Amino acid sequence: MFNNLIESTSHAQEFKRRGSFVLFTTAVYALLFVVIGVISIYAYDAHLETQTTELEITMLPVLPTEAQPEEIRNTIRPASNSETPPARSTRTTLISSTSDPSHVPDRPGTVASPVPPARSDSVVGSTNLDPPSPVASHGLTGGTGNTPVVDIPDTPPPPPTPAPTPVVPKILKVSEAVVRSQAISLPKPNYPQMARQIRLQGRVVVQVLIDEKGNVVSAEVISGHPFFVPEAKRAAMQSRFSPTMLGQQPVKVSGVITYNFVMP
Repeated sequence: MFNNLIESTSHAQEFKRRGSFVLFTTAVYALLFVVIGVISIYAYDAHLETQTTELEITMLPVLPTEAQPEEIRNTIRPASNSETPPARSTRTTLISSTSDPSHVPDRPGTVASPVPPARSDSVVGSTNLDPPSPVASHGLTGGTGNTPVVDIPDTPPPPPTPAPTPVVPKILKVSEAVVRSQAISLPKPNYPQMARQIRLQGRVVVQVLIDEKGNVVSAEVISGHPFFVPEAKRAAMQSRFSPTMLGQQPVKVSGVITYNFVMP
């Protein structure tokens, strides 16, 4: 029995030692994990700090612009009358025009050549001269013959603008005085028997339309007593007038005729 007690006590110590070892080992590993985690966090932050967030701008030096050389314009001087004019165009160096794409220079430069472009008939010579332009047969008196003359054909002057045709009105309205002054025949209306019996008097105004020949083509009563209207209208239709002329053209005329019915 005593032996069993001693054996159980040793087992308890062994379990206690093993448990302490496990706890110590677990604590050490946990501490190592924490340390490693903290170190990794600091290392990551340090890595982020090393990354630059600034925008790098590279400034290229600006080279000074070369001044463009002034274009040398060489005006070809034609030979004067006192000198012997050249028979052909001469150039010290045959240089093609810059507008000719078929002749590209071998070494293009930035400075214009003092020699003017060669013409199709140019030859190599000691000077840069062109022969004078031929003088036209109808040139100006005293001219040098160096300026070409533009031949302008003689054209007849344009025809005169025709006068505008006057607008003739279809119907010309005139006053009663004008209508009566042009009357050839102006018959008087009959006095109605009914109006005579009752001794009725009055005035009738008739508007007439006269054609180009002077005939009355229509008569409309404007005002008046109904007893006098038929006779006044009949008299107006029987009237005749001389044609009314507007310029050289006869026109229609519209006017009024007044008839007064008065008892004797």
